[in-house]
Amino acid sequence: MVARVSLLTGLAMLAFAGNSILCRLALKDGRIDPFGFTVLRMVSGAIVLYLLLQRRSDPDNARTIEAPPVPVPSAGSWAGAASLYLYAITFSLAYVNVEAGVGALILFGAVQITMLLYGILKGERIAPLSIMGLFVSIAGLVYLLLPGSSAPPLGSALLMTVAGASWGWYSVLGKAVANPLATTAGNFARAIPLALLTALPFLDSLEWDGYGVLYAVLSGAIASGMGYAIWYDVIKKLTVLKASSVQLCVPILTALIGVGLLGEPLTLRLVLACIAVLGGIVLVLIGKQRKP
Repeated sequence: MVARVSLLTGLAMLAFAGNSILCRLALKDGRIDPFGFTVLRMVSGAIVLYLLLQRRSDPDNARTIEAPPVPVPSAGSWAGAASLYLYAITFSLAYVNVEAGVGALILFGAVQITMLLYGILKGERIAPLSIMGLFVSIAGLVYLLLPGSSAPPLGSALLMTVAGASWGWYSVLGKAVANPLATTAGNFARAIPLALLTALPFLDSLEWDGYGVLYAVLSGAIASGMGYAIWYDVIKKLTVLKASSVQLCVPILTALIGVGLLGEPLTLRLVLACIAVLGGIVLVLIGKQRKP
């Protein structure tokens, strides 16, 4: 059981990092535009999640009591779909000019900060160590965005921050759902018309080649659809602290893959920002663990 959970957790983290790598591969050389990438990602993700949901509900052509089928159209919500779509489109727009490792660091930093701030606003008691960790993480992101030769473009960095906040809010909305897989499938399906409506004004300028389409489909079907399904399976076997902690490896993993696969530089600024942001989040988690 331990080996299986470890393997599935590793696969889920690779899928999360894979989204950044595939998006950057598709967009950095203009192989596809951000709007087309988002539409294909939502469509392919919805298809795979629907097929996984059907298989889970009816593995041997016989419906099971443990996993009753949930019609996709009735699953999910428009609030969840809107936050999922806002994450996806700002994620794609940001990766036109942001390197994979930098983008992943901003994204996951914004996710953790958003969820922590939500807890504070809801009246959750926060330990002093967690508050210190929050400020350390924010300082790390600010340092990453300070003007300089290795700083990411401010506009793209802000878009990625919005993507992280949107994914954090999407995660908050999903905390109370009874059937995460069905809800995610429904949210992906509801996000498709939102993505299409956004792409309509840019129909004349939409461009893609075979590789761009392939990267978008892989991002939606494998890294998003199957990746989320794996994560939903394994997260039930992890404590909240472990589930939060293990995701800290994603920005580092993305940066290393970006250096090896995309030839992106591993700058001192990125290394120091990683230490600050991830170290701050570790302090937050330790503070939560020690809080009575």
